[in-house]
Formats: sequence, structure tokens, C-alpha cells
Amino acid sequence: MDFLFIADPLESFKVSKDSTLAMMRVAQEAGHRLWFCQSRNLLWRENLATADCQSLAIKPSGTSWFSLGDIEARALNTFSAVLMRTDPPFDIEYLNTTWLLSAAVRQGAKVLNNPAAIRDHSEKLSITEFPELIPPTLVTRELSAVEEFHRQHQDIVIKPLDGMGGMGVFRVGPDGLNLASIVETLGENGARTLMIQRFLPEIAQGDKRVLLIGGEVVPFALARIPQGSEIRGNLAAGGKGVAMPLSASEKAVAEKLAPILNQRGLFLVGLDLIGGYVTEINVTSPTCFVEITEQSGFDVPQFWLKALEKALA
Repeated sequence: MDFLFIADPLESFKVSKDSTLAMMRVAQEAGHRLWFCQSRNLLWRENLATADCQSLAIKPSGTSWFSLGDIEARALNTFSAVLMRTDPPFDIEYLNTTWLLSAAVRQGAKVLNNPAAIRDHSEKLSITEFPELIPPTLVTRELSAVEEFHRQHQDIVIKPLDGMGGMGVFRVGPDGLNLASIVETLGENGARTLMIQRFLPEIAQGDKRVLLIGGEVVPFALARIPQGSEIRGNLAAGGKGVAMPLSASEKAVAEKLAPILNQRGLFLVGLDLIGGYVTEINVTSPTCFVEITEQSGFDVPQFWLKALEKALA
């Protein structure tokens, strides 16, 4: 099969732990042909959703881990699968890419995750569909609403809706120190919507990334544990990643959501759980394949490939 990976520049990959590279490597080892382009290389041309793409070969070792062929123009519906792996932020150009990919889907392309499903699932706001699974949560632009939420819950976390990697996440304790200033700054004086949640002390045991692939649950999570005085477990914010088996309650939450999300075209999902609560549903470019595989022995890339081959059969 021919797999087109739409991703960030290959030179930017963190080779030792990049999930997209792990996908590419296992697909190549299984005999599939790899192709690569960036979002900027997608075009609508001559009434076809097209990519100016290059064949890709993963090298076993050496200074450069990949080689690329010449640029070729191919209709997206000529690939066995188009795999959208561009990292957030979900800005206007990301949105434009999903519209182009939706045009490709109408022409018969198999795009994973489905671009319409990505648009419909804000990685933070999508949790509101499952209120029984989430911590007390407020979404607002209004400082007065945040102040009332703080009076009720005392210890809260404030974050922007378009953040990633723990960027822009603030905790405000019972003293309310700098609450108004944080809300005004993050919310640009009411111009941007914020999400506020009750602080979950279970973050000390880790912000757990649970992978859902093809409607099935990977049985190990990566607990991203905050270090020192930091409240954020995100690896990008210095958190320590520790793979561990899912607890019974975590497994129950994941198994409830996996078939629902998969049916919508969300083939690969990264749930974020703290203390058993769902805090985010990541659908753009979920990671942690390598860390879970290396620490648990459960081969996540192989699990992903088998699920992909099954979905395309």
C-alpha cells in the first residue's frame, strides 16, 4: 500500500521518540511504500485535491535518517491512506488544510483522522460532550464567571483553548493571587475564550496519555509526571514520562469513548486523564508511541499498523 504522511519538516523530528517516525518505520518494514509532504504542498489543481509529494525511505542509521525522491504531483485519492500528522496549533492554515482534505475525501481519498471529524472536535472543548467523565469545568470569556468559579472551587487551572504542550496553563490557589491579571492576559481582555477547571491533585501521579487506535484501547498509558514545583506534566514542559498499565477505571473510560470516536472517523486519539477524569481529547497529532513501547514492551507502532491495515481492507 502507498501511505502519504502529511507532517512537519522531517528535519524537525525528534528521531529518538517521534511517533510519526515510528509509524513510518513500521509501515516501511511491512513493505508499504511511504510518501511525504507538508501541508503547504497540498493543492486544488485541475479539479483534483493533489499533493506535490516525494517518495520517502527511512534509513537504519547514519547522519540523515531519511531520503526523499523527486517531487511528484499525485491526486490524494490515489494513495491507500493519507495520514494527517501536522502538529498544532490549530490555526487558520490548519483549518484550510482540513478543508482541502475534505475535498479529497469527497473524491474518494481515505484520510486519517477524518478532516471533518478533526474540525468538529476541539481538543479541549470536545470533552463537554461527556460531562459525566470530566472535572468541574467552565468555558468563558468573562472575568466575573471565572471569579465565581474560583470562589466555588478555590483551587483552579486556567488555560487557553488553542494551547499545546502545556503552554499558557496557570494554577490559581485559594488566595486568588493574580487571578484577574491571568484572565485578562490569557483572554486578551475578553477577546479569547478560556477553559477553567478545578485543580486535580492527582496530577502528582501524572497526566496520563491513553491511546485509542481504530476503536481499540492501548493497554498502557504514559503518565506524564510534573517535576519539582511544576504543575504541568506535559513532556514539552519538563514532565517525566512513565509507562504504566491502565487502571480498571481508566480502562472503562477509554473503552467507552474508543468506539464512539472511531465511528466518527477519529482513528487515532490521545485521551488525557488526570485522576480518572478526561481533561482533553487530542485528535490532531497524538504522540507517546515510542515511550510506551520502550518502557512497557507493548509495540504501539505495530498495533497501529495492524489496525490501519484492518481499516483499509
